[in-house]
Amino acid sequence: MTKRTKKVGVTGSDGMAYRYGASLRKQVKKMEVTQHARYVCAFCGKNSVKRHSTGIWNCRSCKKTVAGGAYTLTTPAAAATRSTIRRLREIAEV
Repeated sequence: MTKRTKKVGVTGSDGMAYRYGASLRKQVKKMEVTQHARYVCAFCGKNSVKRHSTGIWNCRSCKKTVAGGAYTLTTPAAAATRSTIRRLREIAEV
């Protein structure tokens, strides 16, 4: 079987392969690839976290449920907040 979608990837379904313009298709492709990917669980360390619904992520190994971003497990804002909290903790304990 030959490869059907060379450029558009997952956006080739639903007739989106030729609609809405290339830039919007690329944005949608990026979102769909990240939301359907598996992520590493922070609790058990296995690559088994999948998106359940918008912002809700489930680990299929240890059955933990985590709140995260809509399309990725962690958002850039959450990473910045984590690093700020870590920095403030280090300052407080010194």
